[in-house]
Amino acid sequence: MNLSDIKPPAGQNHKKKRVGRGMGSGLGKTSGRGHKGQHSISGFSRQRGFEGGQMPLHRRLPKRGFHNIFRKEFAVVNVGRLDKLEGDTFDADRLMALGVVKKLQDGLKILAGGEVTRKLTVKAHQFSKAAEEKITAAGGTVEKIEAK
Repeated sequence: MNLSDIKPPAGQNHKKKRVGRGMGSGLGKTSGRGHKGQHSISGFSRQRGFEGGQMPLHRRLPKRGFHNIFRKEFAVVNVGRLDKLEGDTFDADRLMALGVVKKLQDGLKILAGGEVTRKLTVKAHQFSKAAEEKITAAGGTVEKIEAK
């Protein structure tokens, strides 16, 4: 087998449409653009979201509130969940390996849901005040990691 023998499957390649090459070609004179109108003129390019003069969808829909583009999304884990897991040291990598956290996003945040009954060492990007208090009250340690 040679590289020169290889051909694409039948119907995969099409001939390029050549417009403006005489009346016999079927796409001569106006080159498939029709007569007059904004589309017929050379240099026409439609704006994104343009609907032919109708009020575009992005202007018809009501807008409410404020969306902060700088918002940070944290992967959230409750203290009670950590208490049920095996081991006493937890960080982002270990929680991902255990399947507690699916996607880390901007970091790991520990919240105070549930109770802590044993000594835990937790490394995370952020802690709620109540979560920090619960872990230290149970004799554990809290270590804050700097964000990337």
